[in-house]
Amino acid sequence: MNRNVCQQFFLQPSGIEQRRYEVLRAVFVDDDKTIDVAERFQLSHGTVRNWVSQFGTRLERGEHPPFSTDIAKRKSD
Repeated sequence: MNRNVCQQFFLQPSGIEQRRYEVLRAVFVDDDKTIDVAERFQLSHGTVRNWVSQFGTRLERGEHPPFSTDIAKRKSD
Protein backbone atom coordinates (compact mmCIF):
# COMPACT_ATOMS: atom_id res chain seq x y z
CA MET A 1 0.00 0.00 0.00
CA ASN A 2 1.31 3.43 -0.94
CA ARG A 3 0.99 5.53 2.22
CA ASN A 4 1.53 8.76 0.30
CA VAL A 5 -1.42 8.08 -2.00
CA CYS A 6 -3.63 7.30 1.00
CA GLN A 7 -2.44 10.40 2.83
CA GLN A 8 -3.29 12.60 -0.16
CA PHE A 9 -6.90 11.37 0.02
CA PHE A 10 -7.20 13.28 3.31
CA LEU A 11 -4.85 16.18 2.62
CA GLN A 12 -6.21 17.00 -0.84
CA PRO A 13 -9.84 15.85 -0.90
CA SER A 14 -11.58 16.22 -4.25
CA GLY A 15 -15.27 16.11 -3.30
CA ILE A 16 -16.81 19.24 -1.80
CA GLU A 17 -18.35 17.48 1.22
CA GLN A 18 -15.10 15.75 2.08
CA ARG A 19 -13.22 19.04 1.65
CA ARG A 20 -15.65 20.77 3.99
CA TYR A 21 -15.29 17.96 6.55
CA GLU A 22 -11.48 18.05 6.42
CA VAL A 23 -11.46 21.86 6.71
CA LEU A 24 -13.76 21.82 9.74
CA ARG A 25 -11.80 19.00 11.33
CA ALA A 26 -8.58 20.95 10.93
CA VAL A 27 -10.15 24.01 12.58
CA PHE A 28 -12.01 22.30 15.44
CA VAL A 29 -9.98 19.17 16.17
CA ASP A 30 -6.46 20.16 15.18
CA ASP A 31 -7.05 23.78 16.33
CA ASP A 32 -5.47 25.16 13.15
CA LYS A 33 -6.04 28.82 12.28
CA THR A 34 -8.64 29.42 9.59
CA ILE A 35 -6.17 31.40 7.49
CA ASP A 36 -3.74 28.46 7.50
CA VAL A 37 -6.50 25.98 6.69
CA ALA A 38 -7.68 28.14 3.80
CA GLU A 39 -4.20 28.18 2.34
CA ARG A 40 -3.68 24.43 2.82
CA PHE A 41 -6.96 23.54 1.07
CA GLN A 42 -6.65 26.30 -1.54
CA LEU A 43 -9.81 28.07 -0.43
CA SER A 44 -10.48 31.71 0.32
CA HIS A 45 -10.29 32.69 3.96
CA GLY A 46 -13.90 33.91 3.72
CA THR A 47 -15.08 30.48 2.56
CA VAL A 48 -13.43 28.76 5.51
CA ARG A 49 -14.88 31.31 7.96
CA ASN A 50 -18.34 30.83 6.42
CA TRP A 51 -18.10 27.04 6.70
CA VAL A 52 -17.03 27.34 10.33
CA SER A 53 -19.89 29.72 11.11
CA GLN A 54 -22.50 27.60 9.30
CA PHE A 55 -21.27 24.47 11.04
CA GLY A 56 -21.53 26.07 14.49
CA THR A 57 -24.96 27.51 13.74
CA ARG A 58 -26.32 24.15 12.59
CA LEU A 59 -25.00 22.33 15.65
CA GLU A 60 -26.41 24.99 17.99
CA ARG A 61 -29.84 24.45 16.36
CA GLY A 62 -29.51 20.71 16.90
CA GLU A 63 -29.15 20.03 13.17
CA HIS A 64 -26.66 17.64 11.63
CA PRO A 65 -24.04 18.97 9.24
CA PRO A 66 -24.65 18.01 5.59
CA PHE A 67 -21.86 15.43 5.51
CA SER A 68 -23.22 13.49 8.50
CA THR A 69 -26.95 13.29 7.73
CA ASP A 70 -26.65 9.84 6.14
CA ILE A 71 -24.75 8.55 9.16
CA ALA A 72 -27.29 9.99 11.58
CA LYS A 73 -30.16 8.53 9.52
CA ARG A 74 -28.58 5.06 9.48
CA LYS A 75 -28.09 5.09 13.26
CA SER A 76 -31.78 5.85 13.82
CA ASP A 77 -32.98 3.04 11.50
